[in-house]
Amino acid sequence: MLLYNDPQPGAVLDASAHPLQSNQALQHLLGELQVPLIQLLPFNVAALVSASLRQQRAIEDVEHQVEERILLWSFIPELASQQVLARGRDATRERRSVKEAAEASRLYRLITENTSDMISHHSPDGTFLDASPAAWTLLGYWPEQLRGIQTKHLLHPEDRHRLFTAREELEITGRHTMTYRIGHRQGHYLWFETASHAIRDAYSGEVIEVVSVSRDVTARVKAEEIRHRLADVIEATTDLVLFLDGQGDLTYINQAARRALWVEPSINRDGDGDKNTQHGQQPLPTLNSLLDDSSRQRLLDGLETAREQGAWRAEMYLHHHHRHALPVSLVLLSHTAADGVRYFSVVARDMTERELRESQLRRHQEELAHASRLTTMGELASGIAHEMNQPLAAVVNYAGASLRYLKRLPRQDQVHDKVAEGLTRITLHANHAAEVIKRLRAFLRKGQPRLQKLDANGVISHALMLCQWDANEKQVQLLTELQAALPDIFVDPVLLEQVLINLLRNAIDANRERHGHSGSQVTVRSYRCRENWVCVQVIDHGPGLSEERLAQIFTPFFTSKADGLGLGLSISRTLVEGFGGTLEAQTHPDGLVFECRLPAIHADNAFTDKQ
Repeated sequence: MLLYNDPQPGAVLDASAHPLQSNQALQHLLGELQVPLIQLLPFNVAALVSASLRQQRAIEDVEHQVEERILLWSFIPELASQQVLARGRDATRERRSVKEAAEASRLYRLITENTSDMISHHSPDGTFLDASPAAWTLLGYWPEQLRGIQTKHLLHPEDRHRLFTAREELEITGRHTMTYRIGHRQGHYLWFETASHAIRDAYSGEVIEVVSVSRDVTARVKAEEIRHRLADVIEATTDLVLFLDGQGDLTYINQAARRALWVEPSINRDGDGDKNTQHGQQPLPTLNSLLDDSSRQRLLDGLETAREQGAWRAEMYLHHHHRHALPVSLVLLSHTAADGVRYFSVVARDMTERELRESQLRRHQEELAHASRLTTMGELASGIAHEMNQPLAAVVNYAGASLRYLKRLPRQDQVHDKVAEGLTRITLHANHAAEVIKRLRAFLRKGQPRLQKLDANGVISHALMLCQWDANEKQVQLLTELQAALPDIFVDPVLLEQVLINLLRNAIDANRERHGHSGSQVTVRSYRCRENWVCVQVIDHGPGLSEERLAQIFTPFFTSKADGLGLGLSISRTLVEGFGGTLEAQTHPDGLVFECRLPAIHADNAFTDKQ
């Protein structure tokens, strides 16, 4: 009856191991496995039965596997009847759990002994209980040397306060990750990253042990430090630094580029957020807005060159917000990220100062060339003066003699007076020509001009008189608007007179070119202008000049006349600047205005501004 009601499979065997009886649990198992009883029992069942009877003791937990099932059999002898009770139980789960635990233990030992990370066990106060062999590789300590040492004694003094935070978080969440500095046995410090997990008591829930996995992240931390230092350098450099993705779109620009391109603060240096926005403010400019068509195509070609050769160099102009073009000399570098993605960086140097220096150098060379031409012209004027002095003296002498003979004639009529007037003018102009040549020669040879205190209106009137005959011949009326009581100026009268004559003759020729013989007007105006200067304007009604030609009008040897040398205005400006003044030209709706400004001798606040 006991055998029948036993929940575990069982059978009664005789001394030869033949089954005599079996219970329902065994019959159920046989039906479930679809095998005969002989296969359900251990293959050495006869030996086990014989040993049990002979030794008069039970033999327990004999393992036997049937398909996926693991059975443990016990053989209990009945000496009086020489029978044995074979009682089994299904130990499949138990045996598999043991095997899995053994395999897990084996793998754990294999991992801890071979991993480069240090696996350690600690008490709640941080004392080392055990450590994996990686402790020697990482810290120079064997595992047994770490046992009993508190973690805080190995940490850098500045990082020890972090242990308190770590303990609090382990108590609350059961997990904590910390980056800190830990001392090597040789005395230096390493950066470690440790992930810890708390093991709690099953009943109280208190932390009874901490398992930590630590790895050396010194190289990573130093790389991050270097990256941040490079980022600081990139932000501080005066060169423009731009990052582009594989398609050539901008992803980052440094502070110098933001200033040069008028862009608000850039995106996070770690690249957070949309690559084309800057903390939700102004979007990054596009290549289309920075380059013109030809430069954009050059840059796209440069990207291909950089992909193949690693770098590409060029000089071009950057544009943004309709500002003046920014000349830059740039280097385009190609990079490949760890994931194989290609990106580019551009380092551009602002070449504005270089262009300015080159412009100044060109201007200096032009000035040297101008000075050389003036020196040559001085030598030429010296020769001309030497050759012209005698003919001019002869002209004066002949004119004077003719005038004296004319006065002896008895008959005095209108023709007589006209001839006398002509001879007088010949003498006047010949003497003026001789004096002009003499003064120009002295000026071009750096001689001192004969500066005098003069009334500007008086010099203007004399110049008008000398040009009156030429104006009458070309049907040009000379008008004057001379302000009275002008302050005196300190100039060479002959040289200033020659400047005014040159301006008047140019104005007369311009009127003749536009109006022919139909009649026109040239206006000469004098007035006191700002900062106590005396201004003289010569206003013509000629064809005028374009802005481009107007900018070159004072350039030596530049002329708009078919038979001109292009020296008159250049020499005139040089003469006026020698007096401390300025000579400028500007357009007006009906021609040109030449304005000569000369400093007055006496300062006076009571003057009229002339617009």
